[in-house]
Amino acid sequence: MSDQVERDIMEFDVVIVGAGPAGLSAAIRLKQLAAEKDTEISVVVLEKGSEVGAHILSGAVVDPAGLDKLIPDWREQGAPLKDEVTKDFFYYLGEAGEIRLPNLFMPPLMSNHGCYAGSLGNLTKWLGEQAESMGVEVYPGIAVAEAIIGADGEIEGVITGDLGVARDGSPKDSYTPGMALLGKYTFFAEGARGSVTKQLIKKYGLDEDSGTQKFGIGLKELWEIPPENHKPGLVQHTMGWPLDNNTGGGSFLYHFGDNLVSVGFVVHLDYANPYLSPFKEFQRSKTHPVIARHLEGGKRIAYGARALTEGGWQAIPQLAFPGGALIGCAAGFMNVPRIKGSHNAMLSGIMAAEAAFQALEAGRARDTLLEYILAVENSSMAKELKKVRNVKPLWSRLGTRLGVMLGGLDMWLNTIFPFLGYTLKHKKPDFATLRPAAKSKPIDYPKPDNTLTFDILSSVFLSNTNHDEDEPVHLRLTDPEIPIEQNLPEYDEPAQRYCPANVYEVVEEGGTVRFQINAQNCVHCKTCDIKDPAQNITWVVPEGGDGPNYANM
Repeated sequence: MSDQVERDIMEFDVVIVGAGPAGLSAAIRLKQLAAEKDTEISVVVLEKGSEVGAHILSGAVVDPAGLDKLIPDWREQGAPLKDEVTKDFFYYLGEAGEIRLPNLFMPPLMSNHGCYAGSLGNLTKWLGEQAESMGVEVYPGIAVAEAIIGADGEIEGVITGDLGVARDGSPKDSYTPGMALLGKYTFFAEGARGSVTKQLIKKYGLDEDSGTQKFGIGLKELWEIPPENHKPGLVQHTMGWPLDNNTGGGSFLYHFGDNLVSVGFVVHLDYANPYLSPFKEFQRSKTHPVIARHLEGGKRIAYGARALTEGGWQAIPQLAFPGGALIGCAAGFMNVPRIKGSHNAMLSGIMAAEAAFQALEAGRARDTLLEYILAVENSSMAKELKKVRNVKPLWSRLGTRLGVMLGGLDMWLNTIFPFLGYTLKHKKPDFATLRPAAKSKPIDYPKPDNTLTFDILSSVFLSNTNHDEDEPVHLRLTDPEIPIEQNLPEYDEPAQRYCPANVYEVVEEGGTVRFQINAQNCVHCKTCDIKDPAQNITWVVPEGGDGPNYANM
């Protein structure tokens, strides 16, 4: 144990941190295998959100490959994924117009036909119900604070966060110490830049042989539009304006459900201009006619933001270590040009579950699941990710116009000649890409019109975010002086702009300047932990149940 606090202890065969697509797929597959062999296996899934799906944010156009493998009859069972893609558009935008890119010229992997537009949050809730019906213990509102490391360096389980701790660190009357949940194997499915995953990658050197991980920030709004404008299954992606050629990213827009439209924007976090605001770029993007015409007469009903892994195949860390494994976006299985990762997250959970079940049947525990590593290396997921491995490096190095064109050519070559072995490495980590403010041009963003474009605080309100004001701040500064003494003069403190929830402010009072953290606004996107140029901000879990409560996202 990491401390001397007396904790309640629960023991399981497999402990899973995170009730997203990867974690729940692993839990379901473990129970399926146990049923097939007529044996018992105990599985627990811990979720920091107030309920399963509360922290899930994705576009989403879902490739059903993961669902098809996990629950082949998911359509008959009533999974909330109904709208198959019917129209698929891709545009390059300029400020005054657009160019549609013909689907015929796109690599086959880029086609969205056969995929489904919908809410990944609702699909995750459904997966949670399937898991519970099979006997999986699913505990929402439980934040995992740290892993338990055994005497020989093996993962023994996890410790959940303490409850009832005051802002100054003292115990309140409601204080309850976190529990210890022990497992023969522990899966970490925390999503992009998971807090415990980050600790484990460092401790075990899991990224020593992989490239630098890269990230983006995805921002999303959910709109309800007039029925006459709704086109279920319509999918649209853009790149270009309002971003300049040297800044990667683009928009997505999907029609699904009952008159719903998901509209969102991704900004690659290796951008250089410290004055750039991903949130305001998103708002500006909606004013382009290609996007605005879909939202006309509609009402915005939800908002959220989340980091996503973009490093691709060459940035995936070692997936297994003594007693533990990384699955889903905690490891980074997103296909960047497709903007899809949920199917690969599910497939990784399935493969990890099969490896762990085989090990448990053999009487093993807390060793390294090499079978999982080999399964991934020989999987359809690996074949898919290898085809697109050079797209992100080309985009980062050469800009949108040339980089994406050559990336498309590279995808074609790797589709026709899958034996091609060259792999481009990523260069700088995202926190090291900012130019000094003195060498950068401030961006003049238009004021919101409150019809199509909006301010941050009204947006955060729609995310249903909540944190107790009297609890420790979960955004930790290694050195409290750095924001004002270093980041402000060098980069005009970019946290004021890269955060999509107005968590960070530089406040002037009585002739002095201070750095203010509005932790209650935090939507758990993790951008600050990634982009802070001094790597001075560490995101740790707040109390379980805190954060956003997304609906239909």
